[in-house]
Amino acid sequence: MAVAEGLVILLVFGIAQAETCPLSCSCKLFERKGLEVDCSSRWLKEVPVLPYNTIKLYLQNNSLTTAPAGTFDHLHNLEVVDLSNNPWHCDCHIFYLRLWMEDQPRIKNFAEVRCKTPASAKMRPLSQLTGNELTGCANPWPITCHEFLFRDIILIVFAILVLVLMSCAVRISKRLACCVAVTEIPPAMPLIQKSNRKSHKSQ
Repeated sequence: MAVAEGLVILLVFGIAQAETCPLSCSCKLFERKGLEVDCSSRWLKEVPVLPYNTIKLYLQNNSLTTAPAGTFDHLHNLEVVDLSNNPWHCDCHIFYLRLWMEDQPRIKNFAEVRCKTPASAKMRPLSQLTGNELTGCANPWPITCHEFLFRDIILIVFAILVLVLMSCAVRISKRLACCVAVTEIPPAMPLIQKSNRKSHKSQ
């Protein structure tokens, strides 16, 4: 009975895995740990949606030129990967694939993952490219950066205006204090005049 239940569970599991296999690839259950997904030599121009439990992935000998950011991020259990012999276009968008490959310790034929275009990087292993060599990476700032810069300029100008106004307010307050001090002096003048009159009379 237990054996029969195990076979049923295994069959259901296999059917479920088969349903998630890309149509352009062939898949098989590998030691109950996950799927071996073989998409090699299928003339693929895009990376298909891959099952999350893929542990072996073969994408070599296709027509792949790029891998959008996040394409492989859900494949946490990969043990074998082969991306060789594809005409990769090595512009700034390929940088995701380069970084992802560096995190895969068991990638096969790493040195054979080469650039096809542009001409400046033709036949260069993707692992040897740097950001300075990837075309299209020196794009102008996006609009959001310009908005941040414009906002910062406005804040700086506003801060300068506040400082100028505070400086003017301090100067005005000092002048007012001086005026108040001057207006308080005249009441002492009659005493001075009286003393002057007494001195004249004594003469």
